[in-house]
Amino acid sequence: MLPYATIVEAEAALGRNLTFLEVIWFRYSSRMPDYLLYYHSILCIFVVFTLAPLPLALIELGLPASISPFKIQPKVRHPPTLFFHCYKEAMRTFILSVGLFQFTCYPVFKFVGIRTGLPLPSFWETALQLLVYFLVEDYLNYWLHRLLHTKWGYEKIHYIHHEYAAPIGFQALYAHWGDLLFPGIAAFAGPVLAPCHVVILWLFGSLRELASIECHTGYDFPWSPTKFVPFYGGAIYHDYHHSVGYHSQSNFGAFFTYCDYLYGTDKGYRYRKALLAKLKAPSSNYNEEGQTHGFKNDRKFD
Repeated sequence: MLPYATIVEAEAALGRNLTFLEVIWFRYSSRMPDYLLYYHSILCIFVVFTLAPLPLALIELGLPASISPFKIQPKVRHPPTLFFHCYKEAMRTFILSVGLFQFTCYPVFKFVGIRTGLPLPSFWETALQLLVYFLVEDYLNYWLHRLLHTKWGYEKIHYIHHEYAAPIGFQALYAHWGDLLFPGIAAFAGPVLAPCHVVILWLFGSLRELASIECHTGYDFPWSPTKFVPFYGGAIYHDYHHSVGYHSQSNFGAFFTYCDYLYGTDKGYRYRKALLAKLKAPSSNYNEEGQTHGFKNDRKFD
């Protein structure tokens, strides 16, 4: 809740006029308790996870031929019941694990300095903090993911997330409660170490969920982020991890590829990628840029 009764008071305290976004923030948050603003982060994840995978799921179910050239495992077709099952079970587990955990964490975030007032963070402050948060989470979750691929971790926890070797967007949160809770705690390490404004917390939660959904789509489109964001693994990178399953000791990075490269856990992926490129090389449709029919050689791993 903001300590100003009017916009005039807020501008007097800041010594300047409020920006357009700050006026919107003032009108939305001025009478809202801080704990409700913090709990918006749960709502953000719920909305993103519900809506973001939906368009691709509907196209895959209704017009699969229109996007089949981009499907990484084109021989696999999931029934409608699987999409609904994944969403229902994922949301149930999320609410009962991460959701309840976040409800109890408000005092911690208040203590470390997650702020809700004015001024709002600048563009560069937002961008820098988001970058740090993603890198911190990616590093911590890399090691957590490796632990989950030990015999005990996989058989007791991680096997649920690997039930389907060809992932879909709704599989991003389809997991054992421990598989959501512990990586979720790692995701909050960045905001705890470098506290931010609550809107950055909302944005971080939404973007990391979008990235996780994209990694599980099972499609490699020409506009996929992996083609534009350096060191970003994306769907094609994570699909290999799912296709191998329990025996996979490769591609543990949640979003980026740098940890796998540094610690040598991308060798299986790189070997298979090189092998597929070599097998496709004699094709008459293979051009000098190493592409077939205009798409990268490493798109399909079926």
